[in-house]
Amino acid sequence: QVQLVESGGGWVQPGGSLRLSCAASGFTFSSYSMNWYRQAPGKERELVASTNWTGGSTNYADSVKGRFSIARDNAKNTVYLQMNSLKPEDTAVYYCKAVSFYNIGVVYWGQGAQVTVSS
Repeated sequence: QVQLVESGGGWVQPGGSLRLSCAASGFTFSSYSMNWYRQAPGKERELVASTNWTGGSTNYADSVKGRFSIARDNAKNTVYLQMNSLKPEDTAVYYCKAVSFYNIGVVYWGQGAQVTVSS
């Protein structure tokens, strides 16, 4: 059974930090690129960060460059999103997404983790 389980969300004041984790099971994690998306109320889901199957290549949305960092640990089947200097506009539900290296049509999503940035 394929599972992607996000954790680490919560409430933080502006300027604070959070680290999200996404634990994968039920598929060959190291054969998938991993991505973090977010969706704010009333807005479309957007790509925040992505990493290839080795973790050697990463990409970020312009809105989070220099503040967020994606990393993966293939030994632990986990991908992380370190979020620093958080802003109120970072408030959203954050989702992890796995995309197969061999077939981009094979996609798995997590259930989401709420991140709220407010004073």
